[in-house]
Amino acid sequence: MSRLFGTTEITPVTVLTGFLGSGKTTLLARLIRHPSMARTAVVINEFGAVGLDHILLESSDENIVELNSGCLCCTIRGDLVVTLEDLLARRHRGDIMEFDRIVIETTGLADPAPILHALMTDKALAGAIRLEGVVTTVDAVNGAATLDTHGESVKQAAVADRIVLTKTDLADPDVSDLRARLYTLNPTAPVAPAIQGDIAPAQLFNTGLYDASAKTEAVRAWLDVSDDHGHAGHHAGHHNDPNRHDDSIRAHAFTWTTPIHAVALTLFLEILAEHCGPDLLRLKGLVNLVESPDKPAVIHGVQNVIHPVVWLEAWPDGPRDSKFVCITKDLPGEWFEALLEAVNAEVAETVARRNNTVNQA
Repeated sequence: MSRLFGTTEITPVTVLTGFLGSGKTTLLARLIRHPSMARTAVVINEFGAVGLDHILLESSDENIVELNSGCLCCTIRGDLVVTLEDLLARRHRGDIMEFDRIVIETTGLADPAPILHALMTDKALAGAIRLEGVVTTVDAVNGAATLDTHGESVKQAAVADRIVLTKTDLADPDVSDLRARLYTLNPTAPVAPAIQGDIAPAQLFNTGLYDASAKTEAVRAWLDVSDDHGHAGHHAGHHNDPNRHDDSIRAHAFTWTTPIHAVALTLFLEILAEHCGPDLLRLKGLVNLVESPDKPAVIHGVQNVIHPVVWLEAWPDGPRDSKFVCITKDLPGEWFEALLEAVNAEVAETVARRNNTVNQA
């Protein structure tokens, strides 16, 4: 229970990011009009950017605006964590309407990593919120050029759980090159088109780790990497372009067929967080632990921050293999497998020696 906010309910938070002009404001303005988005708190930089002039206002209180659609909009007061603390405290006191979800819109030039760090590590927010996912908008017209020239846009795409391809009605009908590039950057993020911000909220929300015990299939999809690797060859053809920011971004997925000791997983994650730092853009995993064979552990992290483990009530259908997805900058994927193998073998040997000692006694 969060003592500060007086609740045992954990509010899911989705980060909406995307480069300048990529259409995230248009997307957000359409989303908050949708009936299924009622009881949503939207945290933005300024009200004008979301086009609230076209939405009837129910009431206004300083930096918080309640809409007749059932949404609540809140401006960031310099520090995101302070804004969220204030928002949750006001809800607890009954000063504002109830909300069940928070959507945070970043600025177009923002590196999303510090925002994700704050959401995952702030002690005051712990037990009150949980990062559900990252939605990134990519412009179908200018997206390739933006990825070429702006490193922030590459990170925005690389950390996404869902990518929304905007302005497809204005682009060349064939956007396969851009889709292939996005797949290479982030093979686990489904890419969905949206014309003038029109997309079903169900495609973007309630699809990740929040309430993961009821979402075994969703978690499996969150980790899914297609077996079709035809995009990699296409990507390789651009390595000589000096403006490319994403040539150093690599996605590596691997499975582990034998159960992993909990201590080994902890050491593995600690080493990654300490030694990989900013080069580990995103880590996802569904893990079969020796100590809990019937309940898989879900892990994810951003750079040097690892989110607390979420436990599923049951395994998805199919083999109970651990599955990891690593999206990195200049880190060979095979290194992760070698590290996990070495750590798990050392722990297994230590456990075996201890058990032998006990049995001999």
